[in-house]
Amino acid sequence: MKRFFADMNPTLRGLLIVAAIVLGIATLYPLQLTFAIVWMLAQIAFFIAIAVFLYMLWRDRWSDIEMWSERSKWVFHLAAVLIVLEIAVAVAVPVRLSGMTLVAWVLGIAICGYAMWRVWKDEHTYS
Repeated sequence: MKRFFADMNPTLRGLLIVAAIVLGIATLYPLQLTFAIVWMLAQIAFFIAIAVFLYMLWRDRWSDIEMWSERSKWVFHLAAVLIVLEIAVAVAVPVRLSGMTLVAWVLGIAICGYAMWRVWKDEHTYS
């Protein structure tokens, strides 16, 4: 049996582990509480996936970023940190984003994304 799991596709093995955890939670708690727990875990996993993705992009382009001016490096890194913090607050705070709060949240991410894109574009002029 140990050999069976060792030779299994890692993605399938991971999905089986997640399914076992969900089934374990579902048998221990009522259905509504189970959905709340699974939703909370999915939100945390989504946040971690975004943070890891941004870190991998940053790590792969570190040598390019090091050649930029100090101002450009600061703007680029702080905009990325602000995006991660905005998503973390949206995940951590139990208040639903709606109305002007949602508009401010989306505008904050859009402005930071635009700042990152603009710095990248300014630093990659080949003329």
